[in-house]
Amino acid sequence: MDRRARSHSSATAFVCSLFTSTWPSGEDEFIRFPGDNFSGETFPSNMLNFEDVEERDGVRLSWNVWPSSRIEATRTVVPISALYTPLKLREDLPPVLYEPVACKPPCRAILNPYCQIDIRGKLWICPFCLSRNAFPPHYKDISNTNLPAELLPKYTTIEYTLARPAQVPPIFLFVVDTCLDEEDLKALRDALVVSLSLIPPYALVGLITFGTMTQVHEIGYAECSKSYVFRGGKEYSPKQIQDMLGLSSQARAAPRPGQPMPQQSFGAARFLIPVQQCEFQLTGILETLARDPWPVENDKRALRCTGVALSVAVGLLETTYPNTGARIMLFAGGPATEGPGMVVSNELKEPIRSHHDIDRDSVKHFKRATKFYESLAKRASNNGHAIDLFAGCLDQVGLLEMKSMPNSTNGVIVLSDSFATSIFKQSFLRIFNKDEQGHLQMGFNATFDVQTTKELKVSGLIGHAISAGKKSACVGETEIGIGQTSAWKINTITPSTSTAVYFEVVTPAGQPLQQGSRGLIQFVTHYQHASGQQRLRVTTIARNFAEAGSPSIAASFDQETAAVLMARIAVFKAEIDDSPDVLRWLDRMLIRLCQKFADYRKEDPTSFRLNDNFSIYPQFMFHLRRSQFLQPTLMSYTFDTPPHPVLLDSVSIKHDVILLLDTFFHILIFHGELVAQWRKQGYQEQEGYENFKELLEVPVADAQDLLVDRFPIPRYIVCDQGGSQARFLLSKLNPSTTHMSSTIYGSTPGAGAGQAIFTDDVSLQVFMEHLKRLVSTPFFALT
Repeated sequence: MDRRARSHSSATAFVCSLFTSTWPSGEDEFIRFPGDNFSGETFPSNMLNFEDVEERDGVRLSWNVWPSSRIEATRTVVPISALYTPLKLREDLPPVLYEPVACKPPCRAILNPYCQIDIRGKLWICPFCLSRNAFPPHYKDISNTNLPAELLPKYTTIEYTLARPAQVPPIFLFVVDTCLDEEDLKALRDALVVSLSLIPPYALVGLITFGTMTQVHEIGYAECSKSYVFRGGKEYSPKQIQDMLGLSSQARAAPRPGQPMPQQSFGAARFLIPVQQCEFQLTGILETLARDPWPVENDKRALRCTGVALSVAVGLLETTYPNTGARIMLFAGGPATEGPGMVVSNELKEPIRSHHDIDRDSVKHFKRATKFYESLAKRASNNGHAIDLFAGCLDQVGLLEMKSMPNSTNGVIVLSDSFATSIFKQSFLRIFNKDEQGHLQMGFNATFDVQTTKELKVSGLIGHAISAGKKSACVGETEIGIGQTSAWKINTITPSTSTAVYFEVVTPAGQPLQQGSRGLIQFVTHYQHASGQQRLRVTTIARNFAEAGSPSIAASFDQETAAVLMARIAVFKAEIDDSPDVLRWLDRMLIRLCQKFADYRKEDPTSFRLNDNFSIYPQFMFHLRRSQFLQPTLMSYTFDTPPHPVLLDSVSIKHDVILLLDTFFHILIFHGELVAQWRKQGYQEQEGYENFKELLEVPVADAQDLLVDRFPIPRYIVCDQGGSQARFLLSKLNPSTTHMSSTIYGSTPGAGAGQAIFTDDVSLQVFMEHLKRLVSTPFFALT
């Protein structure tokens, strides 16, 4: 049956087929579900498994039991917040083929397992606004033993395939820099040709090349190569781009609602064509793509009109396919040196701006270029188009000026030394990974909506999105990240896209909640599936409220999630405030959290203790202060014990072990001094040393496992103790052993010291000693 043509009446039988009779019978009139039990123990803190909840719903919360008043919520320091992965892969979650049932406006919450059901009256009560709603006619057979999937406890997350008459395939528009040397250009050409075999045959593709000029290739013209040329030094308005490409208002008139999208849509078929129709023609254009013919003198940079090329790409898509899933994929081999968006002149005597230049606000092109790319980002994001940036260059390409484009549209950024590197090739091709049904593992043009019960308000979202400007009743006064709205646009999403949503409790302290009260949050993601279908994924979660001082609040703390959520706030603040201010804010938040939840006696730092679910949090904050990431993990391999994680600390470096470091962007295998000597002498090839050969092979195999699904592809490094590339490991370790150490932290003197790290940074031990002293002193107020 054609999913697009499925109506409510024809869906009746299908809906009923999804009803089950597994729910135990009870009273006929009213049904309550596990989230509605009278004890209020929806998720007892001592039984809650964070990983299981994440696997089922794609949600991790900083607190899994919530303070019942605004004041108490403020005192918990870390805000109630959630990490949500909208497209979390679940094999047991096939999309249902009928429309969702929504509460009446303005609530519009989706029917879920926490709703109360009136069987006789065929009504349901919305847990968010408490309105009574009638079931649609095709739910007439509902009973307490015959329930639709969205009311079953296991379907707190459910995905709907929506009935929409117009299906639009995904669109990929390549924007290619031709100011490259021959080796780089050939590698890029080859990667693009390979990608055509990975893109679904029904997807639309287009090609724009740029150097001194920008060329829009008319790939629908099979007789010969034909392109439209734009001058690199001129700024074009959207109207000029439309006119020059022949996209008249008559040709781009959108179809009426309910009409299917015509194949020759909007006059765009000359530039954007299904892969199956143009693969031969486009492959020929790519294979004959030559370097920009404009001569470059020895004392000058190549003229590269990146801004014009992106402006034309945005103009083409916003004219032909507005509010439709598309990706503009920019491949840049250097900075923009001409026209709008230039970040440096083509004179080599003018160096590209440095960090100090930006700090002193003495950069010639910075503000103008940033403003130009921000305007392109806004136009693209408003139309649901993502912008990806792939850079193959040893020098800078102007990412700081261009960052708003991938940030606002959730595009990817892959920086590599050259387009000939495996980091670029594998990362680029991995974008086109497919699921078991052969569809791309990505969604397009998504809208992300959050609904809460009256005790909670939405403070904001931190992620690569823009505000959808929805001023609903659940929008809070406190603003964290992108706030003052309860809905956002995310132009492209994948199974690894996670958004951070922050909330505030608004219940006044003088109005205590009833015993067993709980709050609900509903995440609704509407997106265009890679097949062209419109999908709606709904996740509804519930958590208990607890009175001030209840031990269940502390017991529900998820320190890993909290660290990520606080790190996102810190990164967001760093975009606005000075770095020292952000570090001081992180320190204050850590001290206040420890003052609230640690056990200690005043003026006695030695009495300081943290419960297990808080114990690693200070270490997370320590490494966040030292590094831009919270990601590093360190594994140790030796003869005596199986592989095991070790401290991210200099004491973990020993002469007879192998270490495997994973910093997300780097995967490094580090051989201790003795192991390196044995390897160089070839012991692994000699009979009787099979165990040493196995020791060398195991971390290599583990590293390959890490490389399989990682995006972008990490840099893979193999090094020895004392070697130059060992710096990648040393820079990440806690410097508990330095050139100034008199004793070894983490071991007794003489028991096998780690490698000394030449740094004046404080160690984790010193950091913790300062923390204990500050927490236990009465002079550092909680406020």
